[in-house]
Amino acid sequence: MNSASETPTRQRDPRVLLIVPAYNEARSLPRLIEQIRSLHPSYEVAVINDGSSDDTAQVVGQLPVRLISLPCNLGIGGAMQTGFCVAREEGFDVAVQVDGDGQHPVEQIHLLVDGLLRSGCDIVIGSRFLTGTGFQSTISRRLGIRIFSVWLSAICHTRITDATSGFRALNRHAIELLSRNYAEDYPEVEAILVAHRAGLRIAEVPVQMSARTEGVSSIGKVRSIGYMVKVSLSLLMSLIRRPNVAS
Repeated sequence: MNSASETPTRQRDPRVLLIVPAYNEARSLPRLIEQIRSLHPSYEVAVINDGSSDDTAQVVGQLPVRLISLPCNLGIGGAMQTGFCVAREEGFDVAVQVDGDGQHPVEQIHLLVDGLLRSGCDIVIGSRFLTGTGFQSTISRRLGIRIFSVWLSAICHTRITDATSGFRALNRHAIELLSRNYAEDYPEVEAILVAHRAGLRIAEVPVQMSARTEGVSSIGKVRSIGYMVKVSLSLLMSLIRRPNVAS
């Protein structure tokens, strides 16, 4: 008979929080939440209503998820940082960003979570370019993504192919860091640099994304140019600033 010290113990499953930033996504959210609940019933879901002017708050209020409504539109950075703060304060092991527009494949969330747990990395990014299949955005956006990815790969000494992908999973170290230091606008690129400078490990896993199910992107052709300039300047400023140290 085995002694108590010899009895194997079962490691508990990680607590996972799916953070869904949403701005005017009332039409796409019911189907998204239905898919999440069907495929990932053990994961908790927090929808961050980012000052929507449509019926997002009312629609989400009828769904089996947590609703956090911001008093005004803060942008994707403010919405995600709110979610990271919830994950930090409530002790979640893993946080996953899932956009509310239907582009991030719910059925592939497990690839991010499994990749995070198996690799020992702090952040795992879902890349649409590792396989070259699925929706890959417009030619102009792919060019911008390529430029940012080359820069970050060189800076971080890690292969980055999809620098602007918001479909990513974070462990507790990354949650702690980014809950306190996250760019306000278009933060995905800068977050990679912030994490690298804090000594966190970053990896990618292949995913197949979809075109958004409803509405239109907030970044049109004209704003794409401004996006490129703004993110480039943000990267330069991040390189100049004193690096953070992950706790």
